[in-house]
Amino acid sequence: MSMDLKYVIYIGGTPEQVWNALTTPEGTRAIFFNSVLQSTFEIGSPYAYVGPGNDGDETVHVYGEVLAFEPHKLMRFTEHPGPSYRENHATLETKLSLSLETVGESTKLMLINDDWPADHPSYDNTKESWPMILSNIKSYVETGKALNFGW
Repeated sequence: MSMDLKYVIYIGGTPEQVWNALTTPEGTRAIFFNSVLQSTFEIGSPYAYVGPGNDGDETVHVYGEVLAFEPHKLMRFTEHPGPSYRENHATLETKLSLSLETVGESTKLMLINDDWPADHPSYDNTKESWPMILSNIKSYVETGKALNFGW
């Protein structure tokens, strides 16, 4: 059975607007629950989503390595849960791809979260949270505001 998580969503905005939401501090704070994406984005370089959490304001929520990075088109990362979430965070690695494509006057965003190890403790949680994050991205790009999930 494939454990790959794959989602496609269409957003009323340009690939540049969606990319900015995914990479700028303003965008990532809105869509990734106050986290900022920290990286040089060079292939092989580290990245981390850092923001308020278990370890204070500089909590690392997710981290990994940049595998591919083509502005306005594609980013692919390895992905680990932050150290405060799982003791064995270093061994829990998945891959994440976000790709953008122009469709008419909208942008098709495809998210693939694959390479799941068997019995990964975050799988069910992640499966639930990606649709929320994707909905957040769509709302933010189209209206300038993220959704309020009541958290």
